[in-house]
Amino acid sequence: MIKIPFTKAHGARNDFLLTWVHEAPACDLQRSAAIAICDRNTGIGADGWLLVTPPSAGKPAAIRLYNSDGSDSEISGNGTRCAAAFLSDADLFGEEITIMTGAGLKHLRRLHRDRLHFVFEMDMGVPRIGEGDLHFQLACRDGVRECAILDVGNPQCALFVGNFDFDWKALGAEIEYHPHFPNRTNVSFVRVMDLHTLDVRFYERGAGFTMSSGTGSTGAVAAAMARGLVESPVTVNTLAGPLEFQSGDGSLHMVGPAEIVAGGEFYFEPGTSK
Repeated sequence: MIKIPFTKAHGARNDFLLTWVHEAPACDLQRSAAIAICDRNTGIGADGWLLVTPPSAGKPAAIRLYNSDGSDSEISGNGTRCAAAFLSDADLFGEEITIMTGAGLKHLRRLHRDRLHFVFEMDMGVPRIGEGDLHFQLACRDGVRECAILDVGNPQCALFVGNFDFDWKALGAEIEYHPHFPNRTNVSFVRVMDLHTLDVRFYERGAGFTMSSGTGSTGAVAAAMARGLVESPVTVNTLAGPLEFQSGDGSLHMVGPAEIVAGGEFYFEPGTSK
């Protein structure tokens, strides 16, 4: 049995477990450990597991993110805010921090702290939309769906809808594994409320349904702005509450919460179904 220390945090109810990288199991055990610790019945339960490297010798802090199914993810916007809260609680930075992610360096600024409750502004970078991808025609089982395909550090597929009165979770699960996306994709369903407000639902690659998503919200805002449907600033209403976005020099900046809620040890037994 291997004891894995963890801290649990959530960013708008998108929840993560965080462990210092030097306290994690060996690399060859990390995928199975991620599946076990994230299991909501036999583990601690989370959408993902973050291995955090503290800043040292002039090098920035770094994170590696495993989805709850054990797969890798380049980045999570909500998860990166949770990592910033984890690092802030350890007094490893002041008001600003740079974190190396699988999608490159991300800069965050702490706007507020009340004990274990934090609010951060995060530079999400410049979204990339390929030629022909803003109004892409995707063949699905129930017919052709128009979507916007883009990259915000991880792959995103945004579908604009008039309402959520359909089985969007099933459609999200289908699109995640669609042959057009050989490395799978995150899926968001976007309803435009007005020029500055979106209502969005998420089906995330490697995690399934989540109540909110930082990168999914970023993709929704970027796609809606590119289509001329919204203007900065934009509020994204998720099932867990709002995330706020502003654009500047092509980059999108997200403001959202992160809260540390628990800590302890997980007893990992390699080679078992636990």
